[in-house]
Amino acid sequence: MNMTVKRAIRRSFERAAATYAAAASLQKEVARRLDEHLDEMKIQPARILDAGCGPGIGFDHLRARYPQAELIGLDLALAMLQQARGHAVPPSLFGRLAKLWQSVPEVRYVCGDIEALPLAKDSVDLVWSNLALQWATDLPAALRQLQRVLRPEGLLLFSSFGPDTLKELRQAFAGLDGYGHVNRFIDMHDVGDMLVHAGFAQPVMEMELITVTYPDLKSVLRELKEIGAHTVVEGGRGGLMGRREWQQLSENYERCRSEGRLPATFEVIYGHAWAGRKDRLEDGRQVIEFQIQQRKAGLR
Repeated sequence: MNMTVKRAIRRSFERAAATYAAAASLQKEVARRLDEHLDEMKIQPARILDAGCGPGIGFDHLRARYPQAELIGLDLALAMLQQARGHAVPPSLFGRLAKLWQSVPEVRYVCGDIEALPLAKDSVDLVWSNLALQWATDLPAALRQLQRVLRPEGLLLFSSFGPDTLKELRQAFAGLDGYGHVNRFIDMHDVGDMLVHAGFAQPVMEMELITVTYPDLKSVLRELKEIGAHTVVEGGRGGLMGRREWQQLSENYERCRSEGRLPATFEVIYGHAWAGRKDRLEDGRQVIEFQIQQRKAGLR
């Protein structure tokens, strides 16, 4: 089932690659807030992994903060990486010359799965992941992979969606046809537990609710499609809804209208954790060092 869902996720983001950047106002705002979390982090990474980079929304923040760091952009969708490559290229000749003059490292692009990272163990100092981990079909596996590629004392900083995301849309669909239509996301306390089990140290989790308003239901659904967030859910409906069902859906959502706008709530989770000393084996066992001091026995 996971592979089927994963293929659907990849297809969804491949199709949304051309429209994502223009429609991703929420993702850009969350990236800005995620970047603010680095203000208090004492870290100067030499190599950064943007895990689930999409069209490169996080690149500007990471480049501005760590201009000499090597940046790796990784995404499951090749079309997203192609958009990211275009984003990373300075638009003018002057920009290109400035980039050469400052000796800014080139961005490396990797098409790969967070749950099976094609990167070496202990190879990056900072993992940044903005609104990507919620699409992992096996989040514990993804976190273990991120811990694996982080160097000792490296930092994982991420944002994700929590279970109250799109609660209005979920309520509007409830009882309509018995199928799942809205993705369900993991509670931040469960994510914190997963971080510990993956070998991370000192996990810190925060949550906030961000409400975006729209003029009508079509605008809500169109934006979700343009950013690929209408992704297939397990137990989802195979065919299209009929006119009567769409009418009922619209009427259900209209009950949420406030001050002339329809709200869409997003529960945004922010988390960070440190890779620690990396004294776990690949199978998760802890390595404990014992220091034994020998005493010289003296005759009395």
